[in-house]
Amino acid sequence: MADQVNSLEELGEVAGGTEAATETLTPREPVRDEFGRAYATGKRKDAVARVWIKPGSGKFLIRDNKGQMVDYTVYFARPVLQMILRQPFQVAGVTGEFDVHATVAGGGLSGQAGAVKHGISKALQLYDPSLRGALKAAGFLTRDSRVVERKKYGKAKARRSFQFSKR
Repeated sequence: MADQVNSLEELGEVAGGTEAATETLTPREPVRDEFGRAYATGKRKDAVARVWIKPGSGKFLIRDNKGQMVDYTVYFARPVLQMILRQPFQVAGVTGEFDVHATVAGGGLSGQAGAVKHGISKALQLYDPSLRGALKAAGFLTRDSRVVERKKYGKAKARRSFQFSKR
C-alpha cells in the first residue's frame, strides 16, 4: 500500500513516463485542395456521390449521369429529398455558407439523395473539423449500409417462395 498514486503526474511517473501518456491530443487539421475545396465520397444503397464544397453563397449544383449541371431543386424535385440535402448544413449551423458541386451515379433518387447527404457531411467535417461533433451526433457521418438483398435460387425473389399449387 506504500505505492499509492494520488495524481495523474504520479501515475505517469509510476508507469514510466512514456511520451504517449504525456502527449496532448493534437486537433484535426482541415483537409482542402489547392482551390480551397473539401472533397468526400458519399454512399447509400447502390448510389455513389462525389461531393466538393467550398465557401460561397449557397449554390448547389448536381451533375447527373448525362453530364449536365443542374440545380438540386430541379434534379431532386421532391421536397423531402431537398430537405434531406439541407440537413447537414442546418445541423452544423452553416446554411448558405458553402457552394456544393456533386456528381451522382447509380441507384434511384432516394439513394442518391442519401449519398449526397453523406458526402456533404463528410466534406463539411474535413473542411472544418470543429463541425464533426454536431454531424456525428446527428448520425450523418455513418454510412447507411443497408442494401437490397440478392435473389436466391429456388425463390421467386430474395425470400418469397413460388406460389404453392396443390394440383
